[in-house]
Amino acid sequence: MFVSNYVTTPAEHLLSLCAVDGASWHLIAREAQRARGLEQLLAGDIVERSQEGRDTARAMRAAIDAGLEAQRERARHEIASARAAGAELVTVLDDAYPANLRVIYNLPPFLFYRGSLERGDTRSIAVVGTRKASADGLDAARRMAGHLVDAGVTVLSGLALGVDTAAHEEALARGGRTIAVLGTGILHCYPKQNTSLAERIAEKGALVSQFWPSQSPARYTFPRRNVVTSGMAQGTVVIEASSTSGAKMQARLALEHGKQVFLISQLVTSQPWARKYVERGAIEVHTVDDVLSRLRSPEHVEELTAGRRQLVLEFG
Repeated sequence: MFVSNYVTTPAEHLLSLCAVDGASWHLIAREAQRARGLEQLLAGDIVERSQEGRDTARAMRAAIDAGLEAQRERARHEIASARAAGAELVTVLDDAYPANLRVIYNLPPFLFYRGSLERGDTRSIAVVGTRKASADGLDAARRMAGHLVDAGVTVLSGLALGVDTAAHEEALARGGRTIAVLGTGILHCYPKQNTSLAERIAEKGALVSQFWPSQSPARYTFPRRNVVTSGMAQGTVVIEASSTSGAKMQARLALEHGKQVFLISQLVTSQPWARKYVERGAIEVHTVDDVLSRLRSPEHVEELTAGRRQLVLEFG
């Protein structure tokens, strides 16, 4: 383990490891939750026996042997930049890390956020769909988001144009909570047209990013955003999406995560891929009650999460 000249917080240690070239962030997140997980990571020890684990251990040991100075400076700079912009940091080491997100296999090791993350956000649903939505699709997104927040459910989406924007806007208009999962670092807003919307979301809910705060939009960042949007919610409602849409990708990810996938009936009627997903376990939605009836309470989710964490600690 490297020796620091000043007191380094666990979060800084964790983000320093994430700054190592060739290290898998998902693997770091899984390993950090084990008993003495961060300590073992800082020694270059990986419990998980996989090619990903061997590659990450090799990369981390080389960086640790070199002192981790550059990586530690990167972590300190990114954290300071985020905090100067009013953002906070939560990591898998913290009890405040979102309970729904903790149970997926490809969870991020940290989140930067503006606004607030609340315990009640565990009772949440992602409402997603195409950027080029039809008038009917936008109306459906508004109705779904409105009914959800009226029932005390937090609405998640990705701040994109089209369905995402309609869902966020309606949640705010009804006085409910909404969380935007960004495809950029927390210091950026994409698309620029939604800068004002993002500020309103930060005041009434949260903007969340799994990336370094300085990360600009890139082709790879938006598929990764779908992972967190699925992971932070109990389920995903797809309003309108083609076979090549990112919303379809999120539906696939949600199924892989063991989350609920809800496809509105018009989508199932019009899209072959949606009918196939129903055969795989997705639920065709006719009314919002089809969604609400399947939600777990925050207490139930926390019990499930605590049970899984205990298994990791005992057998990891």
